[in-house]
Amino acid sequence: MEKILITGGAGFIGSHISDLLIKEGYKVVIIDNLSTGKKENINSQANFYEGDICDYDFLEKVFEKEKPEIIDHHAAQINVRTSLENPQLDAQINIKGSLNLLELSKKYQINKFIFASSGGAIYGDTDERPTPEDHTPRPISPYGIAKLALEHYLHYYNIVWGLPYIALRYSNVYGPRQNPHGEAGVVSIFLERIREKKICYINGTGKQTRDYVFVKDVAQANLKAIKSNFVGKLNVGTSQETDVNTLLKTIVSNLNTKVQTKNLKGVKGEQQTSCLNFIKIQKKLNWSPKIDIYNGIKKTIEFFEVE
Repeated sequence: MEKILITGGAGFIGSHISDLLIKEGYKVVIIDNLSTGKKENINSQANFYEGDICDYDFLEKVFEKEKPEIIDHHAAQINVRTSLENPQLDAQINIKGSLNLLELSKKYQINKFIFASSGGAIYGDTDERPTPEDHTPRPISPYGIAKLALEHYLHYYNIVWGLPYIALRYSNVYGPRQNPHGEAGVVSIFLERIREKKICYINGTGKQTRDYVFVKDVAQANLKAIKSNFVGKLNVGTSQETDVNTLLKTIVSNLNTKVQTKNLKGVKGEQQTSCLNFIKIQKKLNWSPKIDIYNGIKKTIEFFEVE
């Protein structure tokens, strides 16, 4: 079986992909700087290297030693709000760090490059929802701009240097192992605050919508991308829109508890709506989401309760 290098493989999404690929018989190499990833997420059968994608020399040593055939790139600055506060940092990691990987992929003749892109952040607020891949991109955050820039770089490396790629445009991924200590995962944040009997803060009215896709469905999308000859961009979502208020009610009903809430001022630059059309990935990769929001939250709660 092929050897796959997963950047960010100790993180929330990357670790689930690693587990699935190892189960399927692939050889897995993980690079992670452990800034948000955790050692306990790393599958014992994977070869792990602690380091940063912004360090070209470190990356090249891993490429030379491991000789991966496929790159599955998930290492990133993942917080939209951090990108609003510090766009230089976001670009340093999400553009320059990714270019290090692309240059090495060209040099070492990698067979395929899979990129964790972002559907919601790239499209911005749209009138067409669920939003298809051919919709005009209108990112309103440096995070979304960087993700879109990388897709253009991928197109360049494919046309000029022959590097096949798939950009998986994720909607809002949630599930077990998501880090509640930040702003990137609202499901895990709410669960953590409810568990600690703290107030759940809602930005603005709470009518902002997102398309919540379960992490194990996302892992399956990566597996199918690895096996596919398709080149281009694909949405990974559920085509179901859920607002923040409804999301919190769903969590509370699963827990059979009460919760205190407080509405805060809306965040400047925050996207108001997001919902992705998954028809293209269904046709190209035979992928569709299997776990709905209610059951996905139930599985996530079970994980956090055991933890």
